[in-house]
Amino acid sequence: MARVSISLWAILLVGSAVAGWIDAVIGGGGLILIPLIMSTMPHLAPAVALASNKLAAVCGTASAAVSLTRNVGVSKEQLIKYGPVAVLCAGLGAATASAINSDYMRPIVIVLLLLSGTFVALKPSFGKEIETTRTPSRRGRIGAFLLVALVAVYDGLFGPGTGMFLIMGFTALLSQSFLRSAALAKVVNTCTNIGGLVVFALAGHIWWALGFALAVANVIGAQLGARTVVKGGTKLIRLALLTMVVVMSAYLAYQQWWV
Repeated sequence: MARVSISLWAILLVGSAVAGWIDAVIGGGGLILIPLIMSTMPHLAPAVALASNKLAAVCGTASAAVSLTRNVGVSKEQLIKYGPVAVLCAGLGAATASAINSDYMRPIVIVLLLLSGTFVALKPSFGKEIETTRTPSRRGRIGAFLLVALVAVYDGLFGPGTGMFLIMGFTALLSQSFLRSAALAKVVNTCTNIGGLVVFALAGHIWWALGFALAVANVIGAQLGARTVVKGGTKLIRLALLTMVVVMSAYLAYQQWWV
């Protein structure tokens, strides 16, 4: 691999920390770190950039998941139920990613993002803290399981908006607040990242030195982000979700129709 200057390392590490913070709050850190890696190191193969980012994302997301579950709580039953399917389905998605044209994926994701954002904006009560504990219906639990499988495959195939889709889905299907959904989404997202990372590792795409260096900065940003989420609560997640809908829709539209 090529040598990296000190100034370039500084840019990449700061960018990775910012991406970790954003990823912990609502998801979408890859929208910052992947373009940053590819623009600062244009000689790098796209697969290597994606794989190195995935290594950083695994560490950062796992770190945020630990912090959030300590403060909010995720049951062992949910971890056992959703973890394995998330790893396997994300690995399947990553293994078949080369067969899917991203130009077909972007318009679908843009529509889903805008529909999700519109729903949250028009229904202020959605995702608020629930005073009484509600037991999810059987249909809701089955729906959450299918959601994890589908989003995990999507994360392996394409990726943008994974965390946001999980938060939205868990909130609707399991009758819980944005805050609890964010904690569970971080756990599941860690598993999907692991599934994709295994595929990248087997293919030999990871630049380990770069990935681990970015991971350290990403964990620092993720820890700050997790603390921000706990302090800000549901209101912060709601605002971050709506902001991410706008930013991600604009970014994907730019890639689809102007690049």
